[in-house]
Amino acid sequence: MKIYHNPRCSKSRQTLALIKSKTSNFEIIEYLNKPLKFNEIKLLLSLLKIKPLELIRTQESIWKENYKEKKMKDDEIIYAIIEY
Repeated sequence: MKIYHNPRCSKSRQTLALIKSKTSNFEIIEYLNKPLKFNEIKLLLSLLKIKPLELIRTQESIWKENYKEKKMKDDEIIYAIIEY
């Protein structure tokens, strides 16, 4: 099992605590220190069976100010995820 973790995020810390309470067999990936590459994000999306937009926090100012009004293809959204 892998957790893509942000130690500054309370939800991420809560999730990590839950995982630790259930198992010791997991890997922590601090994605802010080791950003995911395009192909890694594509693989995760495939495994999760979701579209890139479903990963986006659409209420965040970065999204609202830079992308909300744009028509974007899935790959373009992935590149935006990588950038921010």
